[in-house]
Amino acid sequence: MKKKRAAGILLPITSLPSEYGIGTMGRAAYEFLDFLKKAGQTYWQILPVGPTSFGDSPYQSFSTFAGNPYLIDLETLVDEGLLTKKQCRDAGIEPVPYKGDLSAAAIAKTVQEEPEDKRVRRAQIPAMYIDYALQYQRRYPLLKKAYVNFLKQEGPKSASYRAFCEENEDWLPDYALFMALKDENKGLPFTEWEKDLRIRRKKAVSEARKRLGSEAGFYSFLQFEFYAQWEKLKAYANKNGILIIGDIPIYVAADSADVWADPELFMLDKEGIPTAVAGTPPDFFSETGQLWGNPIYNWEYHKETGYAWWISRMRKSFMLYDVVRIDHFRGFDEYYSIPSGSKTAKEGEWVSGPGLKLFDAISASLGELNVIAEDLGLLTKSVERMVKKSGFPNMKVLVFGFSPEGDSVYLPHNYERNCVVYTGTHDNDTAVGFYAGAGRKEKAFARDYLGVRAGGKAFGQAMLRAALSSRADTAIIPMQDYLGLGNEARLNLPSTLGGINWQWRLLPGQITEGLAADIRRKCFVSGRCSQRL
Repeated sequence: MKKKRAAGILLPITSLPSEYGIGTMGRAAYEFLDFLKKAGQTYWQILPVGPTSFGDSPYQSFSTFAGNPYLIDLETLVDEGLLTKKQCRDAGIEPVPYKGDLSAAAIAKTVQEEPEDKRVRRAQIPAMYIDYALQYQRRYPLLKKAYVNFLKQEGPKSASYRAFCEENEDWLPDYALFMALKDENKGLPFTEWEKDLRIRRKKAVSEARKRLGSEAGFYSFLQFEFYAQWEKLKAYANKNGILIIGDIPIYVAADSADVWADPELFMLDKEGIPTAVAGTPPDFFSETGQLWGNPIYNWEYHKETGYAWWISRMRKSFMLYDVVRIDHFRGFDEYYSIPSGSKTAKEGEWVSGPGLKLFDAISASLGELNVIAEDLGLLTKSVERMVKKSGFPNMKVLVFGFSPEGDSVYLPHNYERNCVVYTGTHDNDTAVGFYAGAGRKEKAFARDYLGVRAGGKAFGQAMLRAALSSRADTAIIPMQDYLGLGNEARLNLPSTLGGINWQWRLLPGQITEGLAADIRRKCFVSGRCSQRL
């Protein structure tokens, strides 16, 4: 990362406003980049962009190499002659304009009084939340229409598609077939497919490739479109001085093309079932720990291959992003292994990981690595030594700092320069929401430290000042905190499924010229940008 004081904003692409129910790489993304430039920002941090699976979490993806088809901009497909505007509108994924009270208090009240039928809630404030079920049911048939029209075209785009498939033959054919087989098996995880396909017997896979050629071609086409749109968006960002911080999970999903195609990379039994799964022990977020369910890596095999898969993964990541944030970095020092079949994460144990040998191998192949180490949670001395020796900036999350015991490592006066400060992350409540849910002693300590008398937006503004004025080289602020939003805008509550996890998105008109000017002033006075554009 740039070794100068700088700032950025955390906002998932899915949280951008759009007229088709979910943020995409379309016009709103370019407008947001213009906003970042006006606001004096250096970075746009996003969440993982892989195709989401059960639970809609970007940290549980069907592939570590593929892009999320939801992010493909439909208007771009219209411009390419693959869809019509009418087809997009008739698909029924466009939210109904909401004319009610859009204040944070009114929205929070609606969410807290959520009826059993969540569609009632979404009918009340449809533009603020993503309906993933609706996206899955209606966007894919629309994308298939685009694919059919694409097959009818001949010319430079067809040649580009063939070249793309050849350039990505190390992962794309397996991913495309995996997705086609999932459709054929009505979405069941691959561990429930017939045995010959589950364990990839050559004859069964060969027959499937012939039988599902067209269906697999559809998924290859989606990746072609995703990467074409992404390359243009990233080029625009870099041209305007904005660097993109990407986010990759340390693990891959159990039901993924990665595990199905390369089972030797993971700790699996002969039937392809994980013998142990990942998670974290009981902590601040959960009394029973977090049972993620991801298969554990077979680190001995990775070592024998010179960490070839990881090198390939990081190479692809640096093609997509300027900086890579690696989630759960401490898992490279020690990882928490939970016996398969456990009901909670209490039964796990810590096991030694590959340490910095992995990153030495990656660096030897790819050169200097622009990485942010997500080292949150219970930190041991060995983890701290590994992070420090790596030279990667680590993370400081301000909402973790207000323990009544005081002098937390997450308080700004304890920061070293080589770190990235956040008011909160995708797993935390917003600054305003944090105060509203904090205990009495925690609130008192936070008020005393920040020099404020109450909660609400005043508290949120004090949090912003503390983060931006800290010694940290880089400050990343969630968009919700600049907007002063409450827990109605929280992105995720760890260890839970459903609710409004991963669903929050901006409403049209929430990002303004005035807000950009205000953010630029805040960053200028804290030495993170110039005074003028």
